[in-house]
Amino acid sequence: MEEALKSGLLGLLLSFLLVYILTPRFIPMLKRLKFGQAIREEGPQSHLAKSGTPTMGGIVIIAGLVISVLVFAILTDMVEVLPVAMVLYFGAIGFVDDYIKVVKKHNLGLRAWQKLVLQFVGALAFSVYAYLSPEIGSLMLIPFSGAIVNMGIAMIPFTFFAIVSVVNAVNLTDGLDGLASGVTLIVAIFFFAVAALIGKTGTTIFIGSLMGALMGFLRYNSNPADIFMGDTGSMALGGAVIGMAIVLQMQWFVLVAGALFVIEALSVVIQVGYFKLTKGKRFFKMAPIHHHFELKGWSETRVVTVFWMVSGLFVTIAFLAFI
Repeated sequence: MEEALKSGLLGLLLSFLLVYILTPRFIPMLKRLKFGQAIREEGPQSHLAKSGTPTMGGIVIIAGLVISVLVFAILTDMVEVLPVAMVLYFGAIGFVDDYIKVVKKHNLGLRAWQKLVLQFVGALAFSVYAYLSPEIGSLMLIPFSGAIVNMGIAMIPFTFFAIVSVVNAVNLTDGLDGLASGVTLIVAIFFFAVAALIGKTGTTIFIGSLMGALMGFLRYNSNPADIFMGDTGSMALGGAVIGMAIVLQMQWFVLVAGALFVIEALSVVIQVGYFKLTKGKRFFKMAPIHHHFELKGWSETRVVTVFWMVSGLFVTIAFLAFI
């Protein structure tokens, strides 16, 4: 436990320093390249002032995370390949989406079916890899019971669905300054503590490096944001969240610790379904749900702060579900 905790905390410090130092040097480069965020007019009108803010900051998060993991992989000879690969793969999908929107000036980026096909391919590959891995396999811990269930071959479709769902849920959460990065950081605290308790050094290095990268990025992403992570960052974070859950055999715990992600995604499903059923009526003022509270008069800072607090409560429940 002590070795895992120490390695994870050192990974946190290294990635924090990397992102904290690199981001202010990356922002001017994005400005020169005119990689500015385009704000959709149908969104909250207060967001129009953010138009042109440098985006694709997820590149820095990924760089800080991966460099830190590689350094400690060399020093300790321990590395979690799966979550790193998931961060890189889903981050690459987000990068292509951002590139089309920002550089090619196609505001919608990749078409929905193109994103889904790419996500499905990756999710299937990672699900099969996890199932065949002797360290992960078909066993899964169930919240609140302490039971470990053997899912058998059903683990593949279950993990596939979990990956696609979480990646898209985290992506939907990225709509306010510091929201997705802060919530992911809070969720990561839970998985970091679990990994340290059971002595999984490679996992604590990965999660610690993720936490440090998010902390460094939040310095420049908190309101008012100097930089946005873009789909490059939000999809990479989705891969990181479900990736660390998979290697810990705790996919179900994402529903508890990451319940805010679930709520954000459900709000979109409810909004779309209600709109179709009622032929044009809206259940929320706007979805995802963080925009609903904005349109009710909450300041952006208040929405983010409350959502961070709620995430902390969900993580507390997740600890109770684990012990």
